[in-house]
Amino acid sequence: MPDANDMRWFKQQFGGEIKAAIEGTPFSLDFLTALACQETGEVWPILRKKDLSRARILELCVGDTLDSDKGRRAFPQNKAALVAKLNGQRMFDTARQALVDMAEHINSYKGAASKPNKFCHGFGIFQFDLQFFLEEPDYFLERQYADFDVCIRKALGELRSAAKKIGFGDRTTLSDKEMAFVAIAYNTGGFNPSKGLQQGFKPEGGKHYGEQIFDFLQLSKTVQVDGETPTPIPPGPVPTTGALFKVTVTDNPLRLRSEPRIDADNANVRVRLPNGQVVRAVTNEQVNGFLEVETDLSGTHFRGFASAQFLKPA
Repeated sequence: MPDANDMRWFKQQFGGEIKAAIEGTPFSLDFLTALACQETGEVWPILRKKDLSRARILELCVGDTLDSDKGRRAFPQNKAALVAKLNGQRMFDTARQALVDMAEHINSYKGAASKPNKFCHGFGIFQFDLQFFLEEPDYFLERQYADFDVCIRKALGELRSAAKKIGFGDRTTLSDKEMAFVAIAYNTGGFNPSKGLQQGFKPEGGKHYGEQIFDFLQLSKTVQVDGETPTPIPPGPVPTTGALFKVTVTDNPLRLRSEPRIDADNANVRVRLPNGQVVRAVTNEQVNGFLEVETDLSGTHFRGFASAQFLKPA
């Protein structure tokens, strides 16, 4: 599963292009980061650690295999359905080779790659499905998904359509949960308000698509780049006497500061804590409305001052 370091790499690689592309949309860099983590997070976090170019990593961001996939209604249901169409054999060969090439690096796909009729039906870091091959064959046959500009335009087009479908088409801003709702529609084609985040694909023992992408979004909001990387505090023993609190925020993460005051340019912010993060009080005494706490986030130990109004007993 992607972690904060993976998200930082993603933002460093694609952040500038994403910020330019999302201008005028209700979507954020953190949301697109979360979407990439959800859609191909089992692939690019591994590939980024290998001696591969950015273009090659993007080209290998494929997934979701088919042969006689149970329950799939969308085209193509299997190899036979694909090769029966114009350029279908060429598309199968492309999708098959994409699986083989990706599986050279991703062990979890080696089993599928060993079966000669298996092929991928998800293409690009944001996963555009092969069901659209009949309408947009060049995207797949010419491997346009290896071009990030094409990928982000494609994803934003699908997200705007999903937002319109669930009644957010005229919105200029969206909350974190509302962006997760759009992602559910992006994944499933629809959204049931009564089910909230508990919609979309759910692996055995895991979370629903909506819940997972919301969690990724919260984590992404704590990951800073371009000189804003939080300064970690050296690991140390967590006190056992302080009370436990849970971060309770709505849209923005809670800033953990080096001193009990708000700095004008946030220069004293050490890290941003997501909603639900559990922290332990150091002294249990407030200073200027701040409580000194410490916590572990993404494998790093942090200690600092957080606004007490956003801390509830855990």
